Amino acid sequence: MLNYTKLDPAKCDFVEVAESHEVQDGDRLFVEIDDLPVVIFRVGGYLYAIGDVCTHDDGPLGEGELEDHEIVCPRHGARFDIRNGKVLSLPAVVDIPAYPVRESSGVIKIGIPVDSI
Repeated sequence: MLNYTKLDPAKCDFVEVAESHEVQDGDRLFVEIDDLPVVIFRVGGYLYAIGDVCTHDDGPLGEGELEDHEIVCPRHGARFDIRNGKVLSLPAVVDIPAYPVRESSGVIKIGIPVDSI
């Protein structure tokens, strides 16, 4: 699986997904971009966006408990870093997608690799 944060943002299409006020510190927002489930978090004033699918069993990830910058899969407890998508614990062994995020003029945009849209 591709870790999208390693991609050059210039090779992404940034899609408007929400207004900034919709994601306050500590909040999460679920969106779909062309059938791609994404969850956006605001932690410590910073926005992060990850794929809303656990790589262990393709279950939903975004409803899991958030501990600092780690999301815990609600099904089997795999942990991922929301800043970069890195898997941090078993049973998952594959990273999740982490998307670049831009916020300007009160709008949140998620960068999706051009070849994924």
